[in-house]
Amino acid sequence: MKRKRERFEVIAGRENVIQPGKDIYGQIKGNWNELYFKNSNSITVELACGRGEYTIGLAKLFPERNFIGVDIKGDRIWKGSTLAVENKLCNVGFLRAPILMTENFFDPGEIDEIWLTFPDPRPRKKDIKRRLTSPRYLEIYKSVLRPGGIIRLKTDNTGLFEYSLEEIRGREDATGLEVTHDLYDSTLRPECFDIKTRYEEMFAGEKIKYLRFGFG
Repeated sequence: MKRKRERFEVIAGRENVIQPGKDIYGQIKGNWNELYFKNSNSITVELACGRGEYTIGLAKLFPERNFIGVDIKGDRIWKGSTLAVENKLCNVGFLRAPILMTENFFDPGEIDEIWLTFPDPRPRKKDIKRRLTSPRYLEIYKSVLRPGGIIRLKTDNTGLFEYSLEEIRGREDATGLEVTHDLYDSTLRPECFDIKTRYEEMFAGEKIKYLRFGFG
């Protein structure tokens, strides 16, 4: 508990963390490039970013693009923000907020790409609406993605993956769907840049599934 409090105090003073209590928290919607990144580069968002491994990994590979990790857990955001500081990454920011509030922080078309990396599979039927590929979340993503923007899902959970495929294939506005049930033995592997989250390194027992799609 003491360590959590200490981490919360650290991120409260960090410029690369946007969270309640900071003026920019209520001003950032539609203004990420102007107020935070100070450039006009494209924006990629990792939702439920956890410790931010993908956000940081992508930011290292693509310094000409901007990356935002979103999570509600302050101790997880502390880790990602620390890695950004240690690596002197100026193209990274972290937003502490619920995923359901995404539209409160991004204007329509402000995001170029969304990553969902090993989200909670929410296996119980009563939690279906909380899956990050359920219809209400897909509508949120559609509202903030630019035309031609891309959503990417990476998971080891077969149930979540099959559910996600069913939801996406059932939409008339879903376009460009590409799928693999074995990422590391697939032509789609380069799209994930062999970045691995802590979860994937420690716990993944099944083959990694991956898909990407957009909205027409």
